[in-house]
Amino acid sequence: MSTPIKPFTNPPSTPPVYTSPKLVSKAPPTPAHQGFLFDKENYMWMIGGIVLIFIGFMLMSGGKSPNPHEFHYDEIYSFRRITLAPLVILLGFGIEVYAIMKKPKETMTAKEATV
Repeated sequence: MSTPIKPFTNPPSTPPVYTSPKLVSKAPPTPAHQGFLFDKENYMWMIGGIVLIFIGFMLMSGGKSPNPHEFHYDEIYSFRRITLAPLVILLGFGIEVYAIMKKPKETMTAKEATV
């Protein structure tokens, strides 16, 4: 004797998932005109800082001897390579920090625009 076959039934459906409006991500509104992060003056300061850093590394380079078995103490440990070049590099990094932290000038306030 065989047992009767039960008809196939669908598993119970899961209840619908509701999301709150806060969870649904919406794209942030885009401003009508999006400008640069920094002002032209800030970028000029940044270029000046990069140039000073490059000059400092160029001052630090050199000191190679034609004969690898000779050591020229005065060439390697000169004032230019040990003192001047690191100071120029630090000055360049200081200018970079100033250029990043400097607030750009406001060209026109909202009150002036309406007048």
